[in-house]
Amino acid sequence: MTRPAPKRGPQASAAVKPQSQKPQSQNKNQPRPDSPARIETPAPEPSLRLFYALTLPREISTPLAETQALLKGNWRAVRADQMHVTLAYLPAVPPERLGDLRKLGADLTLNVPTLDVRLRGTGYFPNEGSPRVWFVKVEAEGLAELAAQLREGIAALGLATDEQPFKAHITLARKKGPAPRVPPKTFDLGWQASSAVLARSILRKTGPLYQTESTFRFRAGAAETEPPLPDAPDQSAEF
Repeated sequence: MTRPAPKRGPQASAAVKPQSQKPQSQNKNQPRPDSPARIETPAPEPSLRLFYALTLPREISTPLAETQALLKGNWRAVRADQMHVTLAYLPAVPPERLGDLRKLGADLTLNVPTLDVRLRGTGYFPNEGSPRVWFVKVEAEGLAELAAQLREGIAALGLATDEQPFKAHITLARKKGPAPRVPPKTFDLGWQASSAVLARSILRKTGPLYQTESTFRFRAGAAETEPPLPDAPDQSAEF
C-alpha cells in the first residue's frame, strides 16, 4: 500500500534565508586617520590712500565755508574741518610703508621755514566744459618746492603718486550731477603755515573723511627751546 506524500506546510516550503552578518563594531580606541589640515590664507590688508597737505586754521576755513552758500544744484560742499592744500597724493600705499612716509615728511620739513600762505580767486577743474571741482587758488613762496621734494622722495621710496602737476588749491566743492557754476570770487585772506601733515583718506558714501597720521613742524628758523612734536602719530585727529 502506497502512502500519500506528506503535505508541506508554509514553514517547510519557505526558503531558508541566510543569517545577515552584523558589521563588526569599530574599536572606539582605534585612532582615525587625520584629515589634512585646512590652512586659511589671511586676506591682505587693503592699501591706504594717503596725502601730504597743509591744514587750514579756523579763521580761514570759516569764511570759505560761508562762501559755499553760493552753491546750487548737485554741488557737494567740503566740510570746513576737512579743507586742506594737497602737496602730494598717494592713491595706493601698502600699510607697511607708512613708517617710510612718516620719516620722509619729518626729514624734508627740517629745513622748511614758516610759509606765508595767501588765498586768491576761485576756479574750476576742468576749466572748460562741465567742471567737477570748485576751488580757491593758493600761493606761498617755497610751497611748490616743498611739493616737488615730497614727490621726489616718494619716487625714491618706490611708491607712486597721482602724477598730476602740482597746482596749489583748496577744494571747496565737488559736483555730483548737473549744477550751475558759481560766479568768480576773490579772497583777501592768508595765514602762516608752520607745519604739514601726512593724512589718510577714507572713502564714505557721504564723501571722503581725512584722518591725520603724522604732523611735521617746519623747523627752519625755529627756536632751539621749542619742544619737538611727539613721535607717536595722532591716529584719530580729523581736519
